[in-house]
Amino acid sequence: MPAQTLGHVLDEISTKVRDDATPETLTLGEVIDAFGRRSYGPLLLVIGLFAISPATIVPGLTWLAAALTLVVAGQMALGLKRIWLPRGALQAELPRDAVLGGIEKSRGFANRIDGLLKPRLTFLSGPPFVNVVALLCIAAALITFPLGLIPFAPLAPGIAVVFFGLGMVARDGLWLLLGTAFVGGAIWLAMQVIL
Repeated sequence: MPAQTLGHVLDEISTKVRDDATPETLTLGEVIDAFGRRSYGPLLLVIGLFAISPATIVPGLTWLAAALTLVVAGQMALGLKRIWLPRGALQAELPRDAVLGGIEKSRGFANRIDGLLKPRLTFLSGPPFVNVVALLCIAAALITFPLGLIPFAPLAPGIAVVFFGLGMVARDGLWLLLGTAFVGGAIWLAMQVIL
């Protein structure tokens, strides 16, 4: 897959949201279908952004994001070409205005991030390292479950998934390494909670 930018992913989602037929809400599946289910990077990026968004203050949505990460990363580790997602998760409704507002508020951030993204250490975004990234995403998802009991604690694994998504989208190994560091920090935080 060629390198992309965060702005490009946001543009695809924004177009889908604006063209959607339902006036008030759209489903998570409709957002995901904006860029298709053949690319793991954009999908992990969107799930990660969802995981750290204000939407996850709704009880259970943090765990939904973790479960989706687990499902996607598991398939990534297995090397499946087409990504399957559970129907119930795809039917989760999101307020259209909140999604559009979140995209617009993210534009400045996306432009700054895109300025930092570039293809480097690209070998880390391909086999066999992509399988290591998938396993780290699985670890981030699993530790989200105990951290979900503490306010703001799931941000660390959520940020890790965002970094992994950015690294995969832009084929930027530096961001994959940053994601690895955040998983390490999240594991340390989870150990403090569990022990």
